[in-house]
Amino acid sequence: MPHTLFISDLHLSAERPDMTEAFFTFLRQRINQDTDALYILGDFFEYWIGDDDKTPFHDQVIKALKSVSSKLPVYFIHGNRDFLIGQKFAKQCGMTLLPEQQVIALYGSPALIMHGDSLCTLDLDYMKFRRKSRSKWWQTMILALPLFVRRRIATNARRKSKMAQQGKDSEIMDVTPYEVINQMALNGVDLLIHGHTHRPAIHIIEDTDPLQQRIVLGDWYTQGSYLVCTAQGQELVKM
Repeated sequence: MPHTLFISDLHLSAERPDMTEAFFTFLRQRINQDTDALYILGDFFEYWIGDDDKTPFHDQVIKALKSVSSKLPVYFIHGNRDFLIGQKFAKQCGMTLLPEQQVIALYGSPALIMHGDSLCTLDLDYMKFRRKSRSKWWQTMILALPLFVRRRIATNARRKSKMAQQGKDSEIMDVTPYEVINQMALNGVDLLIHGHTHRPAIHIIEDTDPLQQRIVLGDWYTQGSYLVCTAQGQELVKM
């Protein structure tokens, strides 16, 4: 049956070869002649410091994605960990970079896809960093630094992020319900697909006609999942 696949929050890194192998296994087992497209909705890598960071680990991932993109379209939306992925890396993988938010035609119905961090509007500290880090001047400044400096910055940022999350209320790190409703209304859709929160579920938005859904993909470290969409509906599959 024709289907489209969605994944998010794999957080791949050279330090976790088991996760990389899980991704390669997913590609071998789930990609077939009936797969129409693969969408990667951000935080594909644990961190990304620039397309010039060439490593054997990155070469492995590029080769795997290239083998898939030679058969079907592969689309990518940046996450909060890999927003520095550029056209050079995308071209090497044969995948297409999409805007932070994108409405796609999903078997006759429009769907809004995104990473999901922009929906967490109550996390004021993160939203402030997000505005800065997505600016062209900030990214140009960071990418001009030597690789060893960028690696150090990324390591420190990961440590600070973990510490900050420990002190935050879980509701702050989840999506803001109003923002979900607002974005779906602005984009004229009844289906929203995202990751980021690491809380895989299919949410039915109450008191909506027609019925509206928000599908959240899980992270692969603790609760791996992927979404299968067909003309008949959507299935969130746990791994």
